[in-house]
Amino acid sequence: MYENNLLLERGAARDLPETILLSDFLLDCQVRNFSPRTVQSYKSNLKYFLSRHPIRISPEDLKVFLVHIRDEKGFAQSTVENYFAALSSFNDFLEWEGVIERNVVPQFRKRYLRQYKDQRNEERQLINLEQMRDLIDSAEWICHKAMFVFFAKTGIRRQELIDLDVQDLHVSKRYAVLKPHAKRSNRIVFFDDECAQVLETWLKWRYNRKIRISALFIGVQGSRISRDAVYEAVTEHGLQLGFHNPEGLLNEKFTPHCFRHWFTTWLRRAGCPRAIIQELRGDTRKEAIDIYDHITQDELKEDYLKYIPKLGIKL
Repeated sequence: MYENNLLLERGAARDLPETILLSDFLLDCQVRNFSPRTVQSYKSNLKYFLSRHPIRISPEDLKVFLVHIRDEKGFAQSTVENYFAALSSFNDFLEWEGVIERNVVPQFRKRYLRQYKDQRNEERQLINLEQMRDLIDSAEWICHKAMFVFFAKTGIRRQELIDLDVQDLHVSKRYAVLKPHAKRSNRIVFFDDECAQVLETWLKWRYNRKIRISALFIGVQGSRISRDAVYEAVTEHGLQLGFHNPEGLLNEKFTPHCFRHWFTTWLRRAGCPRAIIQELRGDTRKEAIDIYDHITQDELKEDYLKYIPKLGIKL
């Protein structure tokens, strides 16, 4: 009986309007615990695609759309891939619901988008210790200074920083607890005295101005800082100091993700063991020796404080 009802429901799904199917898909993404940012990105990309193409697509439709966004619109490589990631996930849902017989997007991506990935030979911008100190010192607003130093000292991702609340910060104990994130295997990140001093100054600034919002980092309007605001703050200061070229190659740009590269590289150059770096970054260690080798929080913090670069930041 259950199987028959399921078949009836999936058969009925074939005739649902596009708007309902899209809404059902977005709900499905939420049930599968996709991040709000991913759900919103999928929604925007799919609405644009469906404004130009039918819900039941063919490889020819995908070719036309690829030429449109890549060649006519001039979208960046990463943006093109994001569109097709959304399309693939959506069509996987439609196949599951019985709306289409087969999801043709994965094979299309393998044939026509593989060249994009093969061409990624550029390295991201890596600045030295003095340049990082100059970047942090160049921030006139204490919020930006605290944000830059926290990025550098923890190596967290942009969204992880944005999601932080004041209550997640334990300054006296020199650690913060991140929100759950699909790409991170642990949630505790450490910081040193140098970072703590800047954070304390930022928290005092907030207190004196009676900032009540829970978000740790805020934008100029007083609300939780946005992804664009983080990007603009980082790139504008990098531009002023001469190591961000908005029109240049990847290794000529300094973006928020470059902090993660800086954190990883300078820990390694200081002699920090690879396993410790992996734990600090929140990477999943999958080899058998990693699974059986338990690194305690005390060990992790001790090695972190031993190897994290000191910058001599000015307040």
